[in-house]
Amino acid sequence: MSLLPFILFALLLLSSPPYSVTGKKHNHHQHDPQTPASDLVRTSCVHANYPNLCLRTLSTYAGPARTPRDLAQAAVNVSLARASRVSKFLSRTAKGSFGSKRQRSALGDCVEQISDSVEELSKTLSELQHLRWETFRWQMSNAQTWVSAALTNEDTCLEGFEELGMKMKSEVKRKITNVARVTSNALYMINRLDETRGS
Repeated sequence: MSLLPFILFALLLLSSPPYSVTGKKHNHHQHDPQTPASDLVRTSCVHANYPNLCLRTLSTYAGPARTPRDLAQAAVNVSLARASRVSKFLSRTAKGSFGSKRQRSALGDCVEQISDSVEELSKTLSELQHLRWETFRWQMSNAQTWVSAALTNEDTCLEGFEELGMKMKSEVKRKITNVARVTSNALYMINRLDETRGS
């Protein structure tokens, strides 16, 4: 008879969620629950390829960033959002009258390359959102491959314009460069996540 309270107590413990009502994680998690998210962003961004840009974009990111996985997702989200905006902008520009036939061809190539980047970053984000312990290494390999391909497409887009000496407005060039830089930072965060094995 006296076992009933003990069983109920044990069931209560087993059914308690990993997060408290305040959203803080219990102490069994590797990341210190008392460490502010801003500290994680700062320590994570310090060795990124573009640390200041990393700090600026991730410290103002609206979503939670309490773990390396959160940060990797946030970095890919930032990259995807900016790539999508640039893709739409380039598509609109390509529809207008723009320079010589070679220049229009280069612009068309760039539209396709940035569009491919958007697709690759979308696949990466989906993979990061569905990480599983048993397939972690395979999923991380996919994410690294896709973000690397996105970065290559963005760099190729810029190089195409450089080689042709196109007189693009500095604003257009700045946008593509910015996308490439946040994508580079996203790749760094994914590599960092791989090293921490998703903690």
